[in-house]
Amino acid sequence: MPAPINPRLARLDDYPFRRLDRLLDGLSPASDRPIVMSIGEPRHRPPPIVAETLQRHASEWGRYPPTRGTDALRTACAEWLTRRYRLPEAMIDPGRHVLPVGGTREGLFAVALAAMPETRGGRAPLVLMPDPFYQVYRGAAVVAGAEPVFLPCTRAGGFLPDLDAIPDGVWERTVLFYLCSPANPQGAVADRQYLARLIARVRSAGALLVMDECYAEIYSEVPPVGVLEAVRELGGELANVVSFHSLSKRSNVPGLRSGFVAGDAVFLEAFLRMRTYGGGQQPLPVQAAATELWRDDAHVEENRALYRRKFEAAADILDGRFGFFLPAGGFFLWLEVGDGEQAARNLWGTAGVKVMPGGYLASEAGEAVRHIRVALVPPIDVVRTGLERLAEALG
Repeated sequence: MPAPINPRLARLDDYPFRRLDRLLDGLSPASDRPIVMSIGEPRHRPPPIVAETLQRHASEWGRYPPTRGTDALRTACAEWLTRRYRLPEAMIDPGRHVLPVGGTREGLFAVALAAMPETRGGRAPLVLMPDPFYQVYRGAAVVAGAEPVFLPCTRAGGFLPDLDAIPDGVWERTVLFYLCSPANPQGAVADRQYLARLIARVRSAGALLVMDECYAEIYSEVPPVGVLEAVRELGGELANVVSFHSLSKRSNVPGLRSGFVAGDAVFLEAFLRMRTYGGGQQPLPVQAAATELWRDDAHVEENRALYRRKFEAAADILDGRFGFFLPAGGFFLWLEVGDGEQAARNLWGTAGVKVMPGGYLASEAGEAVRHIRVALVPPIDVVRTGLERLAEALG
C-alpha cells in the first residue's frame, strides 16, 4: 500500500519555474551567453557587513536560536518601520508587534496555517488574493484547507483588486486577504485611501489583511506607501493587519532567508506558538547580520540607484512598445506580447533570453496570458543587452 499524500496537494499547479522548465524543454538557447530574466533573484553585491557580522558571530552557530528572535533584531525591525513609514515611536512595540520569519516566502505560507478555521459561515473559508499573484498565496490557501478567490488586477483598474466588486457573501466567508504592494509582477502601489478602505472591510469581516511589502524599498522617486501608514492615520490600532518585509530584495541577500512580520499582537502571539512547534527559527549569526542590515539605510540607497539606471535603460529601449510603463515599485517589467508562452519560447530559442510567461503567475482567466514578466536583476550591461535582444526578437 502506498504512503498517504495530502489530497489538497493535487489542487496545486506546478510552481511557475517548473512549468517554465517544461515549456523550454529540448529548446537550446540561441546564444552562448544566455541571459536569465525570469526569476526575481537579486544579483547586486551584498553589503560587506553581512560576511563580517556572520564571521564575528560564528561561535553562535552552536546554539539553538530563539523563535521569537533576539531583542536586538526585533528592535532594529521596529526602528526601521518607524523610520521608513514615519510612525509614532510608541506604535510598534518590538516585544509584541514584531516576529522574525525565514524570508517572506516562509512567513506568507505559514500565516495561513495559523489563521485558518475549519469553516467560515458553515462552508469552506475563503482566501482573497490579487490575480496575477505570488504563487505562495494560493499554495498557502489550499494547504490550509481554504478556497482561493482570485481578484482580477487589470491595467484599466490600476493593477489593484476592485474592492467594490467583491460581493458581501464573499466577505462573509473571507479569512485572509493577501495583497502585495508594490505588486509582483506589475509594480502597482496601493495608496493610503485604498489601504484604509481595505483595512476597514477586512476588520468588518473579522478577517486578516496580510500585506506582502517585500519590494517596499525598490522604487524610482516616491517611496511606496505602507499599510502601517494607513493604520497610523486610522488611529494606530494594529488589529487584523500584518505586514511582511524581507532583506532579500532590500539588501540583496536572498540566501540569508531573513525577514519579519509586524502587526496584530494577538495574532502574532498565536503565530509564534505555532512556529515554536514547527521550528521556525533563524540561526543567531543570521539574526545578527539581519540586525545590522535593518539598521543601515545607505546600502539601500545605493541598491535603489542601480535599479533606477536599469529602468532608464528599459525606457530607452522599449518605450512605446509592448505596453511598456515604468512601475511605481519593484524590479519587474510587465510587457504585453500577445501570447506569453509563445514569446517565452521565441526569446529563449532565438535570443537566448529567459523570461516568465505571465499566465504562469495567474489563474486560468484574465489578461495575464498576453504578458511576460521580465526581472531587471542582472548587472546593468546585461540588462541592456537582454532588452535589446528582446526588442529585436519580438519585433
